[in-house]
Formats: sequence, C-alpha cells, structure tokens
Amino acid sequence: MAKLDVTIVGGGLAGGLIALALNSARPDIRFKLVESGPSLGGEHTWSFHDTDLDSAGHALVEPLVTYRWSGQQVAFPAHSRRLSTGYNSISSEKFHSALIERLGDNVELKRAVAMVSPEAAGFQDGEEIRASAVIDCRGEKANEHLVLGFQKFLGRVVRLKEPHGLECPIIMDASVPQLDGYRFIYVLPFDNSTLLIEDTRYADGPRFSDSDLRDEISRYANKKGWSIETVIREERGVLPIALAGDIEAYWGAQATDAAGAVPRAGMRAGLFHPLTGYSLPDAVALALKIASASDLSAPALYELTKSYSIGMWRKRAFYRLLTRMLFRAAAPEARYQVLERFYKLPQGLIERFYAGNSTASDKLRVLAGKPPVPILKALRVLREASVMSSDNQKADS
Repeated sequence: MAKLDVTIVGGGLAGGLIALALNSARPDIRFKLVESGPSLGGEHTWSFHDTDLDSAGHALVEPLVTYRWSGQQVAFPAHSRRLSTGYNSISSEKFHSALIERLGDNVELKRAVAMVSPEAAGFQDGEEIRASAVIDCRGEKANEHLVLGFQKFLGRVVRLKEPHGLECPIIMDASVPQLDGYRFIYVLPFDNSTLLIEDTRYADGPRFSDSDLRDEISRYANKKGWSIETVIREERGVLPIALAGDIEAYWGAQATDAAGAVPRAGMRAGLFHPLTGYSLPDAVALALKIASASDLSAPALYELTKSYSIGMWRKRAFYRLLTRMLFRAAAPEARYQVLERFYKLPQGLIERFYAGNSTASDKLRVLAGKPPVPILKALRVLREASVMSSDNQKADS
C-alpha cells in the first residue's frame, strides 16, 4: 500500500469525527480509519446540548444526529425542573452507517492493532500501514499522572407495551435511592414507545454488577408505570471523571513509551469534561482543528493535539475543583445535594457549564452561599494543595 497522509487508529467518536472532518474539508487527503471491531462506534449513544457546539461543530455532526429534542428535564428529591435547552443524541448505528456511506473504502473494520508509531500502524495479521501521521484514538489509557473518579453506567434500550408519555429527555433523575455514590437515571425517548433507560453512578471505584443495574432499571420503569415488552440492546461503560493531575507529565509519559510521540485524540488525549464526562464537544473541536491544519505530518499533529489537550485541561481547573468537592467533601449518599443545588441556578449558567465556558461570574455563583456539603470539608477541599502541580497553580490558588 502506498504511504497515506493520515491513518486514524480507532473508529469511536473521536476517530470517526476526525475522518469525517478530513473527508469533508480535504477531499484530496489520502487517509484510512481503522477499527478493531466489526462496526464504527461500538454500542454507544453520544449526546450533547445545542449550546455545546458552534455553527461549524453543528455542521460537522449534522449527518450523524439521530434524535433531537427541544428541551430536557431533571429531577431531585426536593427539586425538579424543565429547561428549554435543545438536546441531541447520536446512536452508534447511525454513526456507523453515515460514516460508511461517506468514507467508503477509507474505512477498514476488524483490524486488530498490534503496534502504533508516529508514522505506522501495525496489525496482528502482520500488515503495516504507513502514513505521514498516525492519530491514536483508541480510548482512555491508564496513567498515574491523572487522578480520576469513575462515572459508570449501564443502559438498556427498551420497547414498551404502551406509550411512555415523555416529551423530552430526563437527563438526570436523582430522586432515586442513592446507591454506590451519586446515582441518577438517564432517560432518552427515541419514539413514543422506545426508551434508553440508563443507571449511572459517580463512584469511587469502577466495578459494578450488570445484573444489579438491570434490576434497578426494571424497578425504575415499573415505578414510572412503564411495562417493558422487549430489550432491544444494552450499552455499558466506565468513564473517567477528573479530580486532579499533571497533564504535561501525562503527555510526557506517553511520548516516551513504546509508541513514541504519536498524535492523540479523544479519551486517549485526556479530552472530556472533568465533571460531566461529556466528550463530544472536544472531539468535534479537535477534528475541525486537524482538518484545517496546514501541516499534517506526525510532529505537527502531535504538537497540535498535545497543545489542545493541555490548553483545555488548564482551562478546566474550576471543574476539577468541583469534582473534588463532589467526591471528597460530600458523603456518597449525599452527593446528589451538590447537583440539586446547581440545577436551581439560571439556565444560561447551566448551559455555559456543560459547554465548559463558565464565566468568572458563573464560578462565583456556583460557589456562593452555603455549600450543600459539610462546611469544614468544603473549606478543606477549596484550600487543599492539589495532588498534581498543574492544579496547584490553577485551581487552588
């Protein structure tokens, strides 16, 4: 095979969006998107708020969006609310079919990767693809330089015997019993009798029992008066939640491993909202940056992806402080109170929070007043030296 311009390893959200952006903006580029599984995207549903993306971002994901709603709702033991912020979801099925249609022979599936270097990807069948740059999008890579909590979930797409009556998603129902940390149910209405019901926990450890969460989902559906006719599919995962870390050391450690200084994107680049776990806005923004880059060599893309990752990590120090407040100051069974208080704030503030664009005034508003956690623990978290030097300088000063 002739040397390509770009090889993208990993056909999940980040890799697929980079391929889509390159294909749309740079039709002259010779690239491959290679995925170890039988389909792009696996078994996932990705969601985002209308206000998370700019016009260019919306244009990029438009072919992939599967569901749209004009609002969303939340529920807590002492507070419920409907917000008018638009909400959108991308199903893995639509993600796969739309990308295959647009990218065609630029996609290779069922390619198990054995080796990745800045300019080559080697596969277990012995073949190697060479390119001016390889971008590693294979998901989170464990690293001692980041201090993480866990957002773990199991979701079931179910068809009901009768219409459910929901007009918009329930993005957070924390009125349920608080088990294994902060727990909420997430519900997306796909049509009048089909729902994604997901049990999510913000917990100190990554382990959970699939059967226990399935039982809890059934219990929730019964409480809502929804009779499940069939389970269509299931998705599960453990997402990182960032408490602290040294992002430059994180990249430095990766640059000296066997793969060398490989450009990275998505979770492998530490790109996700530290508290909400949403990764789509970063995946979109970085895909557009890569597609508009004048130099697509490995060294240039390494610097581009590293610079974007470090810049976003530094910008989000405030959100890591709040994550520490949630995990370190609040007892697991009382963590919901932090979010319950947050969702009483103005809608514009909530929208900017999810987009990672909180203003100085927003940050003061979030922290002002009596905290919904023990005051001494809250003060200790606010004053504590961060575990890693980057947060020492930015979140705790």
